[in-house]
Amino acid sequence: MRITVLALDGVFDTGLAVTLDAFSTAASLSAMLHGGTPRFDVTTVSTRRKVRTAQGLTVPVQPIKPASKPDWVIVPAVIASTPEQLFTKLERPDVREAISQLLKWSAKGSRIGAACMGTFILAETGLLDHQESTTTWSLAPFFRQRFPQVQLDESRMIVPCDIGVTAGSAMGHLDLALWIIRQASPELAGTVSRYLTADLRSSQAPFIIPNHLAQADPMILRFERWARLNLKDGFSLQNASKALATSSRTLQRRCDAVLGKSPLAYFQDLRVEHAQSLLHRDSHDIESIAAEVGYADGATLRTLLRNRLGRGVREIRAGFE
Repeated sequence: MRITVLALDGVFDTGLAVTLDAFSTAASLSAMLHGGTPRFDVTTVSTRRKVRTAQGLTVPVQPIKPASKPDWVIVPAVIASTPEQLFTKLERPDVREAISQLLKWSAKGSRIGAACMGTFILAETGLLDHQESTTTWSLAPFFRQRFPQVQLDESRMIVPCDIGVTAGSAMGHLDLALWIIRQASPELAGTVSRYLTADLRSSQAPFIIPNHLAQADPMILRFERWARLNLKDGFSLQNASKALATSSRTLQRRCDAVLGKSPLAYFQDLRVEHAQSLLHRDSHDIESIAAEVGYADGATLRTLLRNRLGRGVREIRAGFE
């Protein structure tokens, strides 16, 4: 398997390193335990002669060969502290050249993988239009606004699609590498996972901070504040709209445009977040926690937690220990 890692100036140090380390480990273990099959030939290239990481380290890169046709091209994240900084970086000449090159590779049949903020670079090509995708959950509202044609689901960690695969935040680079290795050999991917004491994660949901997402839009922020004050009373779209001095239809449209979900779904996100916080306190039993977040019984809350987080009450509590 020929893999090209496209490193751009300001690349996320850990994202680039963990990607290269995962494939290096796979290559070593394949040679040692699996007779050298499958092979992983990894090349790090760039549209610049010199590349520095976000922490200022120099990355040894090779120039892009016009005739190259890798099996996979991986786009690690570039670091930006704000959406505005990220969007400015997307207009850099080297990034625009990289976007053009990704289109050429895709036209030749190469599959493309991107993680975290690297998904923005991939989305800029238009290749993700009408495709399912994920991204770093913290910038999901801005991704959704910039790329409305992409079917975004930031709750998922890995999302395969016709042109390749996307992965979520930060350490999603490792999930991305393991997923690609698994396509070549599930057995080898399992061995690499054990050596790196890591495994594929299906969801970003346990890591999402609802308040952070609300900061992307003034109306959503006001809705979030109202919701937190009314968790015990339960959700009413009419009451929420009235408190925000807007119509129910406008609130629904705004939630869908910014969050990709209904007002009720976001209200339930806040319930889950608050319930997780209360589960950290051993003195709170599940029935009292259910009452605190507006449910009549603990069974309903258990179902919500299992559906949203993929974990039960005991597992959630164990994660805090």
